[in-house]
Amino acid sequence: MKTKRLLILSDGKPGHVNQSIAYAKYLGYGYDLHPVNLKKKGGKGLSYLLDRLGIYSEKLFSTSFKSGNYSAVVSAGSGTYYANRTLAKQLGCRSIVVMLPRGYRFDFDLIVAQQHDDPPSLANIVTIPINLNYIEPQGLVVPQPGNRYIALIIGGDSRHLQMDVSLLKKQLDQILALFPKHEVWMTTSPRTPKGVEKMLRDYSFSRAVYYSDEPVNPIPDYLQHSEYLFLTADSSSMISEAVSFGQCCVEVLPPPDSLPVKSKINKLINVLAAEKYLHLFDGSVAACRKKISLADIFNRQIVNRFESD
Repeated sequence: MKTKRLLILSDGKPGHVNQSIAYAKYLGYGYDLHPVNLKKKGGKGLSYLLDRLGIYSEKLFSTSFKSGNYSAVVSAGSGTYYANRTLAKQLGCRSIVVMLPRGYRFDFDLIVAQQHDDPPSLANIVTIPINLNYIEPQGLVVPQPGNRYIALIIGGDSRHLQMDVSLLKKQLDQILALFPKHEVWMTTSPRTPKGVEKMLRDYSFSRAVYYSDEPVNPIPDYLQHSEYLFLTADSSSMISEAVSFGQCCVEVLPPPDSLPVKSKINKLINVLAAEKYLHLFDGSVAACRKKISLADIFNRQIVNRFESD
């Protein structure tokens, strides 16, 4: 009997690991999570070469995994792909990766790739419009009867942009002026700069989660209960969550400088805005509450293929 359990390899990056876990949850499979690391500096470049030569060895990486019976090895992130294929071959199971594995051969058993990565049209590639995620509210906030809510999600600096405290404050003041009778929930992220956090503490939010003080994730609850959700334009993971769960209208706060035209997050935001899944906040708001159902995509394109192999 085929086991309904997956081996998930982690590179330690939540945005990657959570996508692999989401894959398991949409399938309804159990999973074991093990960290993996390339052993030496330059190991990634060597892994590209060995993969193209069809040579797979555990000597190139370290992991806590020992043995087990699995339907597939699943992972996301370039630091995991060589180990994924190596362990899948040893275990005699499928190799499945989330995100396009650039630099490696594309002949994994299944690749779940985001549209903004411009994946090629191959039989083993399933293209999805956003990052893979699986939202589970935790009850970290409880709306009170008769109250109405908006939520603010504040990210942080990224390789494409740095947050502008004065611009963000101006945007927050505009938002609060539009919703004077609403309760306001706010959360920062692990990447939020100290200067931004200091500015935020000058406001009296109905509920404020500062990750530096309280490392929890209220975003699923905010998505479930808010009428409007405002978030900074620095995280494809946060944006993907916002447009795939709940009933809230999604507003993205533009950064001080334009994002690089060819950057993945710029492509993602522009496509979602064009299709009315979100609105770029310009001092006014829109009613962009359309949602992408990742569950439907799984049921149509992945579940039957996975179960029948």
